[in-house]
Amino acid sequence: MALPSVKQLEAFWWAAHCANFSTAAERIHLSVSALSKRLSELEAAIGQPLFDRSGQKAVLTETGRRLLPAALQVLDAAAEFERSTADAPALRGHCRFGVGDLSALTWLPALVSRVRKTHPELTLEPYVNVGGVLEQRLADGELDFAVIAGLSPRSELVSRSVGSARFEWAAAAELAPPSRKTGIPELLRRHPLVTLPPDAGTTRLLDDWLLAHQAPITQRIFCNSWVAVAGMIGAGVGVGFLPACWPARLKLRRVGERSPLRPLQYAFQWRRGDARGLVASMQALVASVIDFTYAPCIGAAATDEERP
Repeated sequence: MALPSVKQLEAFWWAAHCANFSTAAERIHLSVSALSKRLSELEAAIGQPLFDRSGQKAVLTETGRRLLPAALQVLDAAAEFERSTADAPALRGHCRFGVGDLSALTWLPALVSRVRKTHPELTLEPYVNVGGVLEQRLADGELDFAVIAGLSPRSELVSRSVGSARFEWAAAAELAPPSRKTGIPELLRRHPLVTLPPDAGTTRLLDDWLLAHQAPITQRIFCNSWVAVAGMIGAGVGVGFLPACWPARLKLRRVGERSPLRPLQYAFQWRRGDARGLVASMQALVASVIDFTYAPCIGAAATDEERP
């Protein structure tokens, strides 16, 4: 039996972990035909099929499932050899990752700036969406990693906490005049709740708070943009919560101080079994820059007086 090449094993690993061959080919910058050629060469080298292509979607054979751990070991060893022989550890190639809207508005620019300085040969492609969409794209192999609110319940993903964000209930002065102390439950009975969509990571935080305080919701207005949510709250459309320090900077009334929302943990997530150096390096870089108190869209970093 001929020994498989690293490029053949790389094609096999991505084909096994992506939703389809088209996505796998894109991840390693090949055409679908070139990817299929490498897979066919690998199957010829070991003398057995690795994928069952009889259905609408190619699925791993028993031989393919047995080969995956060995393929990953070879790819890890090749990556370690490359790192050890380089003059300085550096990342190169293409990295596609996902973040939520709040991350994009706060620490994402700092991450991109740092990566460009420390790893100039690495091309970054950030993708912004709500947590549910990011988890699905990560599970389908379309992303290298994602930073999402909360830990993932998916068995095929691994989550590591890298930071947290705090939020404050806010309303326009016309809905909650300073002269009248009004609780959040009463405001929610009279006005719509303006919030992110149900598949956003903050939904778990909101549901826990509503359950604990038995607060009724008469109407909800969903929007997948934090800036738009803040704009609607400022216009008196309804009541909602915003990242801490935003209400003060946007001249909104802070409400519900006696019943605050708990901090929301954010996790660095990647596919289980993906031990590439890229993932570990990017996790460390994210942890070094993540900071939800800075938002260029509403001003600089929060002062000590504005921090929760």
